[in-house]
Amino acid sequence: MEPSLMVIGLNHRTAPVGLREHYWISENRRYEALEHLSQAEGIEEVVILVTCNRTEFLLWASDVTLAANSVTRLLSADYGLTQTEWKHFYRLLDEAALLHIFRVVSSLDSIVIGEPQIASQMKEAWKQAQKAGAVGQCLDSVLQKALAVSKRVRNETAIGTSSVSIPYAAVQLTRQVLGTLVGKQVMLLGAGKMSELSARGLLDHGVSCVQVISRSFEHASELAAKLSGTAIPFEDRWQHLAKADVIISSTSCPHIILSRDEAEIMLRERHERPLVIVDIAMPRDIDPQLRSVKGVFLYDLDDLEGMPSHNAGEREAAAAEAEKILQAEAGDFRHSLLSQRVVPVIVALRQRLDEICRQELDSFLQENGPLTKDQSEMLSAVMTRMTQRITGSLARELKELPEPVEQEKLTIAVQRLFHLEAPKQALASVRS
Repeated sequence: MEPSLMVIGLNHRTAPVGLREHYWISENRRYEALEHLSQAEGIEEVVILVTCNRTEFLLWASDVTLAANSVTRLLSADYGLTQTEWKHFYRLLDEAALLHIFRVVSSLDSIVIGEPQIASQMKEAWKQAQKAGAVGQCLDSVLQKALAVSKRVRNETAIGTSSVSIPYAAVQLTRQVLGTLVGKQVMLLGAGKMSELSARGLLDHGVSCVQVISRSFEHASELAAKLSGTAIPFEDRWQHLAKADVIISSTSCPHIILSRDEAEIMLRERHERPLVIVDIAMPRDIDPQLRSVKGVFLYDLDDLEGMPSHNAGEREAAAAEAEKILQAEAGDFRHSLLSQRVVPVIVALRQRLDEICRQELDSFLQENGPLTKDQSEMLSAVMTRMTQRITGSLARELKELPEPVEQEKLTIAVQRLFHLEAPKQALASVRS
């Protein structure tokens, strides 16, 4: 069986935020999973991509059935995967997997099409897999090409011309609820990049005051200084949260940091003044039960997906252009992959033919006596040209076959005819 590119995962299109949250893998556990899966049955290489939108396993699989079983065993053991939940996962192979990876890295498969963060998130996932020793030349080549395609898409289309992202969508949703942001007070829970981008968007629309709360007061102070805002000590958070009009929550905390009971106590001081809470964390920071609390407007990542873009028409046109680029690039790269798959077979065939020639030459010398140096060199040169002609012709024939099934059949036939060992790694490094 030939090695295959495979993607197993779930995302915002196939699973609600609660299910994505359940299968969200923390960075420490990601490293452990990489080490485990790289040694698991059917898997030769693996990258794990985890964002607020998706959890995906990018695999170079020697046996796709065994590889899928290895992933399901991991998810079952660590996350209690059930058959019902497994239906939310997609399993993509070869061309479909390649095109999917290209779409993901080019931000055509994001909640907000064109958002700029996904390429750097894929780079980080790739770097972590390299650190864990879980990738080699196969996935390295695929991801290198995917990032190059993403760069081309941004250079040649308008997909990235506007600053559209999850934080941008959060700002638009907040404006939609409150009508105006002029004079409103904003509280940021978390001092990361998403909090900063959200705050800058809110400030651009008239927010008067930004306060930052983080477990690390130092981090909160750094972000507050950038935004000309105020850092609040974590232990003083309740009195300030009660005064906020908007709360943007984007921490890296693995559990809920604001429960319904805590919110109800906090809301007593508000006298039913509306409070907008936008939870863009994964896993979520805010108890979903706050949706039923009077005066609270709670939104999470699923709510942001349907937010209209101010340039939706342009973005759709750019996405269509980008899709054409992806299709062409995937076709060309797929051809390169198919061509590279036959290289180990051709090398093995060349070695086998050389071995046959040496055996025949030895037999000829035993029967006909020693030859002169010139005669030996001439005979060796003739045999070398013959093996080159045979392997060169076969290489062209194999590489020009349009379909992988036909190529695999002919490759197997060559292996059987000449008693060649099956190639262990069929994909050589493909540079863009």
